[in-house]
Amino acid sequence: MLTIEQKEKIIKKYKLHKSDTGSPEVQVALLSDEINRLLLHLKKHKKDLHSKRGLLKMVVKRRSLLNYLKDKNTRRYNSIIKKVGLKTKK
Repeated sequence: MLTIEQKEKIIKKYKLHKSDTGSPEVQVALLSDEINRLLLHLKKHKKDLHSKRGLLKMVVKRRSLLNYLKDKNTRRYNSIIKKVGLKTKK
């Protein structure tokens, strides 16, 4: 789980304007960081099915946010994909 300082750092990096905390870009960045942390946990604890279920829910949420962004503004979608380091479907 991310600490408040870590969340603030991510928000500061990906925000679109001064008071932005909930834009799709920020949400995708937060989810991506949390997903990466959970993947490290699951590499050690392979049988932790509860965490695996939470991971899958986060991946689905991130995918739906990215789909929304892709439909609304392709430039912002491509920008966040590059910044976060995700692969795109072809």
